[in-house]
Amino acid sequence: MPAPLPHEHLPSVPALQVRSDDITDGERLGDLHVFNDWGMTGQNLSPALSWSGAPAGTRGYAVTCYDPDAPTGSGFWHWVLYDIPASVTELPTGAGTGPEFKGLPQGAKHARNDYGAKEYGGAAPPPGDPHRYVYTVHALGVESLGVDTDASPAVVGFNITANTLARGHIVPHFGV
Repeated sequence: MPAPLPHEHLPSVPALQVRSDDITDGERLGDLHVFNDWGMTGQNLSPALSWSGAPAGTRGYAVTCYDPDAPTGSGFWHWVLYDIPASVTELPTGAGTGPEFKGLPQGAKHARNDYGAKEYGGAAPPPGDPHRYVYTVHALGVESLGVDTDASPAVVGFNITANTLARGHIVPHFGV
């Protein structure tokens, strides 16, 4: 039985429509978005994402990528981007990948991921069954979460959940 997706046990909220030219729900994650260390040879670029359907009162967004299948007991956070302005409804390929962060909206902040870096970190599962990567866009009722970029993904996630008005996701998979 697979691990639950990260939002299955949270309060229900309306759905955002999330699209990508780079990743497809239920399909294999391309090497463009796979980690380039830990034995992986991907390009480690964050995927292009766009979204629509945010409810009235949306004042900002957050984007996360989470692997619920990681053998940790707590999953693995690959990307935690928050304080995205409400006027932004898309991120280009590589926006979350440093050090230049080309395409990252002004004011947006990265919390550290479970690799320990403040940027996108691609898929790098151990050999075995494929893992799912849950790319989620959260519409928030606040402009800023008010958390430091050194906060853990769990602390940022707590604040995201407390302020979520709507969310949508794309879930590709990857395995070696």
